Amino acid sequence: VANEGGKHWTVNEVRALIHIWSDKNIQQQLEGTVRNKRIFEQVAARLQKFGIDRDWKQCRTKYKNLKHEYKSVKSAQDSGSTSKSMKFFNELDAILGHCTTEQASKSDNDESERPPEWTEAKSEKDSIG
Repeated sequence: VANEGGKHWTVNEVRALIHIWSDKNIQQQLEGTVRNKRIFEQVAARLQKFGIDRDWKQCRTKYKNLKHEYKSVKSAQDSGSTSKSMKFFNELDAILGHCTTEQASKSDNDESERPPEWTEAKSEKDSIG
């Protein structure tokens, strides 16, 4: 399956992908959605500017693989094992290291997910009755 996206990614290609991925705007878009073809089309377009020819599917596959590898190395480290490591761990940790706790606190409080107009509309209705 590793070769599904054509040729293997070079170190420079992965660095460029991580560089784009580290953009706060891209991160926020990726955190908020599952249907992310449009986002990876943007990523692929930005890679093109670096002279890297990858389509959105290749970018998404590489992103998923890096994220998966990072998570398995991270959980191995958390359990005290140092045998697992990966090439871009520190770069990915800078991106992903913070969002695990951030997302956990987000899901605890569903109120914040609601648009403000919902709560306003509700309180207006209450005052009418």
